[in-house]
Order: sequence, then structure tokens, then C-alpha cells
Amino acid sequence: MPKNFHISIITVNLNNIEGLKRTMQSVFEQTWKDFEYIIIDGGSIDGSREAIESSKGRIDYWVSEPDKGIYNAMNKGIAVASGEYLLFLNSGDHFTDDGILARNHKFLGDEDLIYFDIRVVKNDAEYVRRFPDKLVFSYFTKYTLPHQATFIKVDLFKRTGYYDEGLKIVSDWKFFLESICDCKASYLKVNEILSIHYLDGVSTDPENWDLVLEERRKVLESKYSFFLEDSQQIFKYREQISILESKISILRKSRKIGLLIKLGLLNKF
Repeated sequence: MPKNFHISIITVNLNNIEGLKRTMQSVFEQTWKDFEYIIIDGGSIDGSREAIESSKGRIDYWVSEPDKGIYNAMNKGIAVASGEYLLFLNSGDHFTDDGILARNHKFLGDEDLIYFDIRVVKNDAEYVRRFPDKLVFSYFTKYTLPHQATFIKVDLFKRTGYYDEGLKIVSDWKFFLESICDCKASYLKVNEILSIHYLDGVSTDPENWDLVLEERRKVLESKYSFFLEDSQQIFKYREQISILESKISILRKSRKIGLLIKLGLLNKF
């Protein structure tokens, strides 16, 4: 395998041949090509292996064998990657256009994490998911970063550790949380949409929401119970402020309040 690539793009797949084809085509069409492409397939039986083999001349490393879950597969990708930065563009997801890496690879160099916005597609609807410029603990109590739009410096995995294979759904969230809050990872937000994500994965299935919340709760309570209590108070105050602002907005639109202000019986607010 060629060494010293700037980026390793890793695709994890299991029996999602149409999604895999879409992802591979998106990678192959990039005009900037200083990257290696790695595919970790979990022993698919839907023709995915054959699709990979037919394009193996454009894939730097691939394997098709049973694994112990998505995070075991992602860890396999980390273990064989030679890039300075890793990007997990899993089967089904794809880049926004063929020049996205050409326009944005200049941002890779110093920070541990470089993350972008994503376009989310669910059935026939779509929207852009924006991510904050500043990352704090309270953000991660409810949200995470998009692995399909975040370049991770490979050295960060040596400091934080690989993905926790004991978790079924939220290990990437745990990795980002620990990277920012424990390892003080440096980061940069780039205000461009890097990739398109389809809401058909395990973590976005409504049937798995309870498990997502339960796994997150266990991680937060086991390592961050003190900070979690403070964050819950912050969210409580934010909700109270939001309700108050909503009530004030309604009062401002009231004709009676407007009349009282005009008559000088009430100060403008």
C-alpha cells in the first residue's frame, strides 16, 4: 500500500450495495486525489464484495469478512490507514460534489479535528445541519459531530483511544466528547457542506433511540456526572428563558399593550 497519504477515506459497509456504489463513485470522482481509499466490508452477501472487486484498481485497501459491529469495522480501518487525517464516509453517504476536497484540503494541517456542515436527506425531504464554531461539554450532552464530515488527525486516536466496541451506537459520539473534553483536542469549523448524509442508519432508526439515550447516559454518568448536573441546570435555565422570551413576544404584539404604551401608562419593552 502506498504510504504518506494526506488523507485516508474509510468506508464501512454491510449489505448496502446501492449505498456503497454511491459512496465509491463519489470518492472516485474527486478531482483532488492525494488520499487513499479504504473499504471495510463486513462479509456482505448482497453483491457488495463483487462491486468492490470490480473497482479494486481504484481502492488502496479493502477487506470483506465478518466483524463484530460497525465500530469494530471502523477500528479495522484506523489500523490499516496511512493518512495523516481520517474521514469516515460510510456506505450511502457521499461528498457534495467532485471538487469539495480540492477546495478544502488546505484546511488540514494543524488542528486535530476539522469539521464541516452536512446536508441531511430523509425520504423526499432534506435540510442542512449546521455545527457550532465553539465546542463545549454542554453541546455534547445532546449532540455530536458528523463523522462523515469531520477529518480526524490519526494521532488523536493514540491519545483518546480507538472507538469503544462495547457501545453499539454512540461510540463515535463518545470519541468526540473525550477528544474535546478530556484530551483538549484542537479543532476548526469550516463553513461549507462537505457531505450528504442519509437518515437510514442504525443510530437514526427511531427503534434505536432508547438505546442511544441509554448508552449516552451511561457514559455521561460514569465519567462526567459532576459536569452533567451543571449542564442540566443550564438547559433548564435556557428553557425558562426561551419560554419567557416567547411570552414577551406575544405581549409586544398585543393591541392592548400597544395602547397602554401610547398612553404613557406602560414603558416600552
